[in-house]
Amino acid sequence: MSTATTDVTGTPAPVVKAAFWDRQRRLGVGLAVIGLVAAAFFGALAPSETARFTLSDDAAGAALSINGQLGTVLFGIATLVAGAVLLAGKARRFQTTVLVLGILAFVLSFLCWQVAGKFLPLVDTASGTLELAVPLILGALAGVLGERSGVVNVAIEGQFLMGAFFAALVGTMATSVWAGVFSAAVGGVIIAGILAVLAIRYLVDQVVVGIVLNLLALGVTGFLYERLMQPDAQSYNEPPKMPEWKIPGLAEIPVVGPVLFDTNLLVWLALILVFVLHFGLTRTRWGLRTRAVGEHPTAADTVGIRVRGLRYLNVLLGGVVAGAGGAYFTLVATGSFNKNMTAGAGFIALAALIFGRFTPLGALGAALFFGFAQKLATYLSVAGSPVPSQFLNMLPYLATIVAVAGLVGRVRAPAADGQPYVKS
Repeated sequence: MSTATTDVTGTPAPVVKAAFWDRQRRLGVGLAVIGLVAAAFFGALAPSETARFTLSDDAAGAALSINGQLGTVLFGIATLVAGAVLLAGKARRFQTTVLVLGILAFVLSFLCWQVAGKFLPLVDTASGTLELAVPLILGALAGVLGERSGVVNVAIEGQFLMGAFFAALVGTMATSVWAGVFSAAVGGVIIAGILAVLAIRYLVDQVVVGIVLNLLALGVTGFLYERLMQPDAQSYNEPPKMPEWKIPGLAEIPVVGPVLFDTNLLVWLALILVFVLHFGLTRTRWGLRTRAVGEHPTAADTVGIRVRGLRYLNVLLGGVVAGAGGAYFTLVATGSFNKNMTAGAGFIALAALIFGRFTPLGALGAALFFGFAQKLATYLSVAGSPVPSQFLNMLPYLATIVAVAGLVGRVRAPAADGQPYVKS
């Protein structure tokens, strides 16, 4: 494909040829390779036994069944076909759709291999995926609030840690899960406040500040854990578990009901915030001003928008959201605080933010993708997968790398993202 133009004198301009090995064809090659691996390698290893995907939490009840070896080969071929379509350059308008379908087919091929002779409870998998995605959703939303305002928030990990620590400490001392959630938000605001002051007021490099704050949170929480919580866990590190609430009627809906309407408050909070923030950024004056500050702060200033004030507000709001995400680790997942218990979840949330193209709905989809990878790794470890456990533990992080490096393509951050604003 080539284009030719003429300049003002009528002289033909040089012909510019589009590169043959563009992003679509490179993705096509990648899909074709993994499809071939799935059909040939996974298919050869998969036993010719039934793979059952049950609609309940156990092996009983309704199920979607397929021969494991046949399913592995068929879905592998489907991945190969999707790769061939992209490689042929025939799906320019539907590139993303074909790519998603190809990846989904590869995942199903892998699952047919692993579940052959066993069963995979779909309700439990979906519920676990959503719960594991909760802190990632909240962390990514905190990043959206900051980056849409022009402030890079690399300190999500530190906000998680401080939120988890305060939730455990105050929740234990007050014997109240709600006091723990509130104090977790305060812990996130502390880190966010330091980030805001250093980045907005003193114009320090925002990425450097974020990394330093992560190390600060790791050191402070680790020190207080060893000096305060570890010697007397009963008084300082046994917070109450967050209860699960069941909505009568709605919770009885097959598959969807147990996942969305029989769960804890943080799940609902995360999902509600996604849509509230999406509406706020696209439909309200606050959202318009936030996007203006993130794209062109000088122009926003000329029409009377307080650039620094709005950046302070949004970074602090992000601290509240990320701190609440930190409460998940102590009030839902484990029931106590441990050093570095977030284990890089803040950086995965940052990857979800980028993967989701700096939008709340995109961040939700990316967080669910990473949550599924983590839930799948846990299930396969328990089910006795032949895949080495070390590789299974790498799944969430491999998914993060592949998604950000290979699937996102060119992502345009807000134009003023990371650039300090100095009023002229």
